[in-house]
Amino acid sequence: MYQHFYQRFLQANQGKQHFACHSHHYWPDVTRDAMLEYWDDSARLVDDKWRYIFNDKLPETQHLIADILQLPQPEQLVFAPNTHELVMRLLSCFDLRKPLKILSTDSEFHSFSRQVKRLAEYDNVQLDSIATEPFASFEQRFIQAAGAEQYDMIFVSQVFFNSGYAITDLAKFVQQLAAQSQAMIVIDGYHGFMAIPTDLSSIAERVFYVAGSYKYAQAGEGCCFMAVPLSSEHRPLYTGWFAEFGTLAAERSATALYSEDGFRFAGSTMDFSALYRLNAVLRLFKQQGITVGRSHHYVQALQQSFLQKLDQVAHEQLNRHNLLQHDLSHHGHFLTFRLNSTAEAAELAAQLKRAGVETDYRGERIRFGFGLYHNSADYDLSCLS
Repeated sequence: MYQHFYQRFLQANQGKQHFACHSHHYWPDVTRDAMLEYWDDSARLVDDKWRYIFNDKLPETQHLIADILQLPQPEQLVFAPNTHELVMRLLSCFDLRKPLKILSTDSEFHSFSRQVKRLAEYDNVQLDSIATEPFASFEQRFIQAAGAEQYDMIFVSQVFFNSGYAITDLAKFVQQLAAQSQAMIVIDGYHGFMAIPTDLSSIAERVFYVAGSYKYAQAGEGCCFMAVPLSSEHRPLYTGWFAEFGTLAAERSATALYSEDGFRFAGSTMDFSALYRLNAVLRLFKQQGITVGRSHHYVQALQQSFLQKLDQVAHEQLNRHNLLQHDLSHHGHFLTFRLNSTAEAAELAAQLKRAGVETDYRGERIRFGFGLYHNSADYDLSCLS
């Protein structure tokens, strides 16, 4: 149904069944044109390309993202090459010489989890991690924990990368957290953006939302973004000259000046070819009427077809019994199966790869992702028989 948008990647990977969309998503063909457009604009405009990017290309991309997430102020979106850079800016808002209390989970992606584990080696940094399992009680347990202490930062995923479990109602969840705590609330939306319909309109003034182009936005690495609450007056210590936009013409100040919009969290010079790619994909989907809701419905149907084919195979390890989360009505775009050990998961992933079935594993969990370039009629799991 949607395969014609991905001809170049599909032709380059003939004979493969790519179930790693959650990790390395195929790019639509328009992204190649976008790369050439960036080169041509650089050649045509040279020094003036920055004015064009910041006056035209970047605001257009902000509006496209804001429409998808129902954000009332597109200018509150700031870009960076990766989410780690944005996470570090948020952490640098705090005086790290003073006590810092962070509430999170045991299932955050490494961009955050590795960094805060390192910070927690300092005596003044307290990191409390709530287990996501059992999933049925996670939201209640996390909200209760948020009110148990006076935290400075609360960081939690919309969809957890190691399971696919998704927060049931993100707006309600954040509102309940905000009722319990005055902390900075940060949502890692990387596995939610462009996968699960998301409306941030009612919580835009309370939450920092971090996501990017590498997963379901299908534009590859290099373009991540963060939605910044309009009321934010934070002055991140880790800051670059982009954060001074709007103040560059002013007289030099004894203190660092910050933009009055989301770009107060900006860094410095970056390669904007990734933003061109993201812009091209979002424009394509808007022109074709491919909404997040529509693609989510398509992927849900793919997941059910995959499970039905898996039932026919009756594999000893890869089966519904080992499916980590059985309620797929509100779930990420990948299925996670828990095996007995990391070695078992690695062996199965290797077996599948030899048969041309691309997937991945995290610890003892093996993941199968689904995308718009899939056609369930092409699924062939006979290598598991």
